[in-house]
Amino acid sequence: MSALPTDPTPDPHWDELVRFRAESDWPEGSKVEIADGITVVTPPPATRHNRIAVKVQRRLYTVLSEEWGVYQNLGVAHPAYRRLFVPDLVVVPDAVVAEPDGGDYVPLTAAELTVEITSPSNASYDRLNKAAAYAQAGVPLYLLIDRFAPAGPTVTLYGEPEDNVYQELQKVKFGEEVHLPEPFDLTIDTGVFPFGA
Repeated sequence: MSALPTDPTPDPHWDELVRFRAESDWPEGSKVEIADGITVVTPPPATRHNRIAVKVQRRLYTVLSEEWGVYQNLGVAHPAYRRLFVPDLVVVPDAVVAEPDGGDYVPLTAAELTVEITSPSNASYDRLNKAAAYAQAGVPLYLLIDRFAPAGPTVTLYGEPEDNVYQELQKVKFGEEVHLPEPFDLTIDTGVFPFGA
């Protein structure tokens, strides 16, 4: 698994942003993220969205050691850039989650893989902004499961972040296989993903 990149100096208003996120009364089940200093609230994901997350999570656990976990709804933060995301799935060392520095979140730089599954309200953000933010944090792999891609549902694997930009390692249509390289060395059959909204 990869080494953690050095994080720049945290933003002086970071603690205020995190406190506002933690102490406000958000709608039940909603996802609350901080994107470049702005609090973003999205509704709970649809059933098909959750089914995809579970299928990917199960596959990941077949290749991970006991020292790693696959988490849903875990906040991952990059304080220097005023970002706190809640990926649909994130693979991080269990030790980082057991001893989180930030209380409600762990460092984004600790992630080995992030997975986002698009919804109608966030598809373009997941395609562009999160891809850039994850690459900037040095997350080795980003799996984008884009149920609402213009040309039809696709899965894109990004990796090899350099100069804050990912390389597109593989792109497949729903129904085809996508392969995650080492340290996973895992093939996921996207044919088991439910189609539709």
